[in-house]
Amino acid sequence: MKIAVVGCGALGSFYGARLCRSGQDVHFLLRSDYDVVRRKGVIIRSIDGDFHVQPRCARTPEEIGACDVVLIGLKTTANDQFPKLLPPLVGPRTAVVTLQNGVGNEEQLAGLFPPEQILGGLCFVCLNRVEPGVIHHTAHGKVVLGEFQRPPQPRTRELAALFRQAGVACDITENLACTHWEKLVWNIPFNGLGVAGTAGYEALVSQPATFNSQPVLTTDILLGEPRWEKLVRELMLEVIAAANALGFEIPQSLAEENINRTRIMGAYKASTLVDFERGQPLELEGMFLEPLRQAQTAGVPVPRLVRLCEVLHQLDPSR
Repeated sequence: MKIAVVGCGALGSFYGARLCRSGQDVHFLLRSDYDVVRRKGVIIRSIDGDFHVQPRCARTPEEIGACDVVLIGLKTTANDQFPKLLPPLVGPRTAVVTLQNGVGNEEQLAGLFPPEQILGGLCFVCLNRVEPGVIHHTAHGKVVLGEFQRPPQPRTRELAALFRQAGVACDITENLACTHWEKLVWNIPFNGLGVAGTAGYEALVSQPATFNSQPVLTTDILLGEPRWEKLVRELMLEVIAAANALGFEIPQSLAEENINRTRIMGAYKASTLVDFERGQPLELEGMFLEPLRQAQTAGVPVPRLVRLCEVLHQLDPSR
């Protein structure tokens, strides 16, 4: 298949490289990393074994043209670039697959393309881009694919098979929206507290609060200190309560499952924390603010999430 990868950071590069290694015709749409990747390719340093690939490289979507599959690994802060980057890549039969975090991304794509062309992929993986064209893969890797506003189709299974052939565990969800909320159970506390914790614990549990500069909080610290672990769990339970009020059946036991799965990650920096350290805008809209709005619309009290969003807004480098 002809596959375009739009957003070649850690996520897009990792899955794009896997697909390239399996023999697919993969095109990376690149900006700052173009010269390095065109010359040296992509290097994946992985717990599953290191490898190197040489994908096709382009600076503009017009150079690539219409594809069978478009994988979107952009930060959601760049979603305003959809109208510029995507139309040259999308034909009438193209599957447009967003691998982005949070809720609302598929809806934005549906404003540009027919809804039946749109899928979402949720990535359960620990990755960091350590330098141009070099990705460090430390844990996990599974993708969960779903169709936007409809059940799985034959092409959903074809795409899942494509990932599996590339060595990526891939499941299919019957309900993409519910699966997004399941992932928010992890994303909201670990992405959020990793950054907001730099304001100090008191800033997150009291109003008003004085911000005190603290070290960043990797996942091992969040689960290694009782007060932070308690806050992680409280946020998870708020997200689960909101999801259930919205009609998604998510058991409270998912909180403990996520905590136990995270303990094996070690000192992992979630993507929002990496962005914060680099002085980049935070992915607040889809991962925090829209879930908060939906929870409040459903009438669910989420005081921890409210305060988390307030602190993140104040810390956002783009503010």
